[in-house]
Amino acid sequence: MSRFFEKLKDVKPKDILHIFLFIFALPIALVYRRFRKDLWLVCDNGVEATDNGFCFFEYVCKNHPEQDCVYAVYKTSVDYENVKKTGKTVKYGSFAHWILYLTAKVNISSQKGGKPNYAVCYLLEVYGILRNSRVFLQHGVILTNIDFLYYKNTKMSMFVTSTYREWEYVSNNYGYPEGTVKLLGLPRWDKLHDFKTVPNQILIMPTWRDWIGTDALSKSIEDDKKAFCESDYFKNWSKIINSKRLEEICEKYGCTVMFYPHRDMQRFIDCFSKSNPYLTICKYPEYTVQELMKSSAFMITDYSSVQIDFAYMKKPLAYFQFDYERFSEQHYGKGYFDYTEDGFGPVYNEEQGLMNYIEQMAKTSFANTEKYLNRHKAFFDLYDTENSKRNYEAVKERWP
Repeated sequence: MSRFFEKLKDVKPKDILHIFLFIFALPIALVYRRFRKDLWLVCDNGVEATDNGFCFFEYVCKNHPEQDCVYAVYKTSVDYENVKKTGKTVKYGSFAHWILYLTAKVNISSQKGGKPNYAVCYLLEVYGILRNSRVFLQHGVILTNIDFLYYKNTKMSMFVTSTYREWEYVSNNYGYPEGTVKLLGLPRWDKLHDFKTVPNQILIMPTWRDWIGTDALSKSIEDDKKAFCESDYFKNWSKIINSKRLEEICEKYGCTVMFYPHRDMQRFIDCFSKSNPYLTICKYPEYTVQELMKSSAFMITDYSSVQIDFAYMKKPLAYFQFDYERFSEQHYGKGYFDYTEDGFGPVYNEEQGLMNYIEQMAKTSFANTEKYLNRHKAFFDLYDTENSKRNYEAVKERWP
């Protein structure tokens, strides 16, 4: 109970309104359930509709129109019109969203926080105040120890994994009841078998840092940006994108570079400047993760889960990990995946080695090597276009 009151502190004044929305929506939902007994409510993060939630929703609408299925998204989202054309929608975080959330036979999301209000719903779900059924499609493939995804912190009814090693790791370490963790594959992978690569396009896509999160710094955006510009993260990635050696490689081999930091780092995108004429600093929503990955020939990342999607397409990549120990201690703990032994490209912690490898790969027009293609074959147990289908069938079997 002490933990309950500790988590109650996470409910901010802006969340109080949602407590009342829940209270008023509950009796309506109890009646509404009589008319929509088989409702599936699907979402991602509310802002974007390009992740596993939407890909799953799209599959259901196209292949099983008889299934009552609604997708929650903000009307201000750049993807709203596309979602609306696909199927039924509800405004994310609205009173109607609360009603459907409480009505649904099953809530399905790629995000642990995919619900009308994360803080309020966390208290309702994890402490048994609200007993609903929830499917976690996941945002990526778990490689590390992510304790906030332990069963005690989610109480998810179904937890989707995508490789045998991930399934085994989560099953043995995250505390979920037997049969809860399923090996089904990410729905968005269905779209990674059909792509057109721009020759010699290099994608630099680092992930975020827990100690440089959007809520982790100061009170004002000006102070936040100042602190960000003093971080090792900013200094190291600025050094890479403005490397004179990288510019020379681009000029010699006809390469272009697309730099797209994680969405939680996009807040600081204007802090980055460029001297390389072959570099594009990519901003959301002008560019999307999926489009950039599908069009790029080679990726440089650090620990981002996008590495798995990129490797899934059998494309080569390299890791730049200048802060590995700190990341493992303060961001995500070490898991079963060793970047040196299991990774889909070599690991570097300094500029020179990385640039040497980029030039080596540029000489072959970024053709992947047998070493990393063999790792692909060993890692990806599921390599087909049946991921959404498997997820649909698993949900239908569990909640007929």
